[in-house]
Amino acid sequence: MLNRNRTSKFITAVAVTGLMITGTVVPSAAAKDATKLTGNGKKVKNVILMISDGWGYNQVLATDYFTDGQAGSQIYERFPTKVAMSTYSFGDITTDDDADSVYTAGLWQSFDLFKKNPTDSAAAGTAMSTGIKTYDAAIGVDQEFKDLRHITDDFESLGRATGVISSVEFSHATPASFVAHNVSRNNYSDIANEMILDSATDVIMGAGNPWFDDNGNLKSSPGYQYVGGQATWDGLVAGTLDTSDADGDGISDRWTLIQTQEEFEAIQTGETPNRLIGVPQVFTTLQQSRGGDRMANAFAVDFNDTVPTLDVMTRGALNVLDNDADGFFLMVEGGAIDWAGHANQSGRLIEEQADFNEAVAAVCDWVEQNSSWSETLVIVTGDHETGYLTGTAGVYDAVLNNGQGNMPTLAWNSGDHTNQLIPFYAKGAGAEIFKKLADEMDPVRGSYLDNTEIVSAIRALIG
Repeated sequence: MLNRNRTSKFITAVAVTGLMITGTVVPSAAAKDATKLTGNGKKVKNVILMISDGWGYNQVLATDYFTDGQAGSQIYERFPTKVAMSTYSFGDITTDDDADSVYTAGLWQSFDLFKKNPTDSAAAGTAMSTGIKTYDAAIGVDQEFKDLRHITDDFESLGRATGVISSVEFSHATPASFVAHNVSRNNYSDIANEMILDSATDVIMGAGNPWFDDNGNLKSSPGYQYVGGQATWDGLVAGTLDTSDADGDGISDRWTLIQTQEEFEAIQTGETPNRLIGVPQVFTTLQQSRGGDRMANAFAVDFNDTVPTLDVMTRGALNVLDNDADGFFLMVEGGAIDWAGHANQSGRLIEEQADFNEAVAAVCDWVEQNSSWSETLVIVTGDHETGYLTGTAGVYDAVLNNGQGNMPTLAWNSGDHTNQLIPFYAKGAGAEIFKKLADEMDPVRGSYLDNTEIVSAIRALIG
């Protein structure tokens, strides 16, 4: 295993209580009292942040109806902390940080206002990773494009392991925004190289395999953009790639690469390498971009059968990270929920959300079997809503239940993101803090917090 008494190159004299590379975050009163909420002042050891990219209340409800025939059937819907969360990016909704006045006085007065100036995943991910609002498309940088400090940097500075995994390309906006720094999310190769070559991250998993298409078939001509270029990929395959010194001992800590479904299945248990990068044999998504009738009902089109599910990837990541006795941070993204929303693919939306739900269940099983809720914090939320999903076109109402196994009645009102409030759930060590941080009020959703407040809470909870 890696020596976790790290002297991370990311952090020298910056305290983990809120200082950023570009300035200081002042935690709220609730965040400052965070360690009092974990029981006898015990600090949080592990944090698992699960992001359903593109979800909203109706995306959750539609999947509940199809998979279980009733609302509230997911394990996270029974978490003790249940609030809403705002997601706007810098300059999109407000310039005075008074989001409360905007949501209560504005969004519910006009159906179309939900569509105006929504955030993208890069800005939303950066807000959740750093606590700072930034422009759309920006990865880990502020409004002046200066590098920000990620929550993963804080964990690394404490000698703890870190990981990011996704059902889409690992260099895509959300996983990248927890590790990398770039003015544009579209600079995939540069972002991938920073994640692979320069970060201290211990686990990276996601699509982007250069040699396979979206159906998992071998291609005649590879595309290396999502993995950092041919030289980086060839070095990973050969096991010869010189990378960052992740543990501070002066020696490059090389990655172990896995690609096949069998390798992902095997890594769920038993011995693990020090650093693991998993790139399934598929190009952009595990399942959502596969062929067949893309507008078919959920589970009507055969799945790619040579790639892992998100819950398998999650169990594998946990098996690597929990070797660190000091603890870890893991971000798990169901990235293609957003893709299905953009394409208004009702069936594939439910497939992707169901896959994410299984990953959350796997995390909860891990906590109860290998850790405890007194030392591990699990957060389940999204980065924004996509598709403006309702039950009736042009009306903000709930999707309608047609019974288990039947597609619910629903309507798409957009092919883009919206700025409506989204669900936020938390359970475990310090989860109560988020109820205190949710000190703004929406007339429909009730109490809500902002996505930047996730980091201030976690930083306080880890001490």
